[in-house]
Amino acid sequence: MIISRLTAALAAFALSLAPAFAAEARAPLTIVIHGGAGALEPGRYTPAEEAEYKQKLKEALNTGYAVLESGGSSLDAVEAAIVLMEDSPLFNAGKGAVFTREGKNELDASIMDGKTLKAGAIAGVTHVKNPVKLARAVMDHSEHVMFAREGAEEFAREQHIEMVKPKYFFTEARWRGYKDALAAEKKKGASLPVDFKYGTVGALALDAEGNLAAATSTGGMTLKRFGRVGDTPIIGAGTFADNKSCAVSSTGWGEFFMRLTIARDVCAQVEYAGKSVKDAAHDVIHNRLQSAGGDGGVIVLAPNGDYVMDFNSAGMFRGVKQEGGEAKVAIYGE
Repeated sequence: MIISRLTAALAAFALSLAPAFAAEARAPLTIVIHGGAGALEPGRYTPAEEAEYKQKLKEALNTGYAVLESGGSSLDAVEAAIVLMEDSPLFNAGKGAVFTREGKNELDASIMDGKTLKAGAIAGVTHVKNPVKLARAVMDHSEHVMFAREGAEEFAREQHIEMVKPKYFFTEARWRGYKDALAAEKKKGASLPVDFKYGTVGALALDAEGNLAAATSTGGMTLKRFGRVGDTPIIGAGTFADNKSCAVSSTGWGEFFMRLTIARDVCAQVEYAGKSVKDAAHDVIHNRLQSAGGDGGVIVLAPNGDYVMDFNSAGMFRGVKQEGGEAKVAIYGE
């Protein structure tokens, strides 16, 4: 009798400790973001401009992390971080989108759930204030993965996604860039500066349930024509998330990221070759992508909270905030 009571007491004690051990074993809440890669050499921006970019990156990190800290999902966290960057004119997404050859703004976005492998994406929308919200609606409220152009906007109206007039996306800085790009193109033999080829925002998150999520949003390439769509809304190229391996958001010259399915390749190396996210990202960005003639970068987050922000360009707007630490941001190759 005494032994049985002692056994029961020990069992009850063990059960009472289980939540504490589970919490201790949980991977740290983490959010990782990028604001695009490119020709970001030191000295390009004034100290005031650098401070403005870094402050906005920190705001995005803190916004997404607050969702995680309050018990929210990784999907909600990446969406919140992306929305903040889409609402800023600093980044080539949403409000800060670049202009097409016709002088319009065409926006793309995608999001993916690492737990279910469900995904949503939209391409070529011109009236959607926050494209990432529409991508989320495609994932949550349809049986499909991607909608484009007029069809995507019709779906947006059905889902009561906020719509705006095209003039909302106009900014003086992007218009000057558009005019400069047109002038550069007219010069005989001139090619567009690498800045005009890409610019994106992305976010990854790991929540308290151990679920990963990834999201990416962009205004595309300056002077793009013919309804060109880059890697951002392509699952496996610009965005990928799987709890079994990792979450990835890409930024760079989209055509190369699509040909090489960069985001999926990073996670495949983690899943099938047993590589760390650091080694997988390095191989994909500095070997496969670079040897093919592409440039850009990725942010990668593993289920255990390991992360990497790697790029082969001069710089990449980027940042991370992890449980127990402060928001850390950077621009150049430091």
